[in-house]
Amino acid sequence: MHPLNLDQLRAFLAVVRHGGVNKAAGSLNLTQPAVTTRIKRLEEALGTELFERSPGRLKLTKRGELLQTFAEQFERLSDKVEETVVSREGIDRHLRIGASETIAQCWLPDLVAALRADFPNLIVEINVDISVNLRAGLLDREIDLALLLGPISEYSVDNIELPGFDLGWYVAADSPAEGAHAEALLREKPVITYARHTRPYRELKTLLFERVAPDVQMFPSSSLSACFRLVEAGLGVAALPRALARPYVEGGSIVEFNPGWVPDALRFSASYLGDPRSHIVAAAAKKALEVAVAYSGYKNHL
Repeated sequence: MHPLNLDQLRAFLAVVRHGGVNKAAGSLNLTQPAVTTRIKRLEEALGTELFERSPGRLKLTKRGELLQTFAEQFERLSDKVEETVVSREGIDRHLRIGASETIAQCWLPDLVAALRADFPNLIVEINVDISVNLRAGLLDREIDLALLLGPISEYSVDNIELPGFDLGWYVAADSPAEGAHAEALLREKPVITYARHTRPYRELKTLLFERVAPDVQMFPSSSLSACFRLVEAGLGVAALPRALARPYVEGGSIVEFNPGWVPDALRFSASYLGDPRSHIVAAAAKKALEVAVAYSGYKNHL
């Protein structure tokens, strides 16, 4: 027996309003299995089926129709509580944010500034780490909001997709990087890359195996700053976020080169535990999306 909670009722209402689990999941920024699990646990808590399931459609049962009325009342009451009782001026609590270094070096300061403007009494604690550790920290409830390479495919986690970071290939400015030299760089120099236990490392290793050679040297690092410094020193090449590379390129220490391909953009999410639901954490995740979109638009116009 699982206890009934508001997130289950929100999932139920989303399925009713959108006519199915897929669209409901999109509206809630959840995975389809996460919504299905919430509906299942709601039915277990109430001891009744809420939908008549048939191929291609869901129809409310009589008890489902009855629940819809009460669920909508709960939803309105919850929104009113968040609006009035949980006032912005009255919040005085910690928010523990875990962020990947890419985000920490780009728009994390903008996010903290925006949160402090909205919640003046908020105390923000920041932990910068690789995504695999941030995921573990979130699931262990050691951090409240994870800004990481995502999404996290766990039914208990809500994910908001964030704008990605395009990658480019970089080498020290004094290295030949045009024409045939560009393709040869990946065979001649070590490839400096993200930490070994990360998705970008695994994906790049596969691409190098398929496109270059099975024995390309890779130098993993958990520090983006170290990656750029190693490239500057002429110790290797690297596929790194263009947003972070721009100051180095403008300073003349590294150049971008084109070997004919580039890894896919880094995909990030703002992830947090949806149960029990925290108003401040959910608000921070939505604010992260706003700040990330603004930063992405600004960089694209430079």
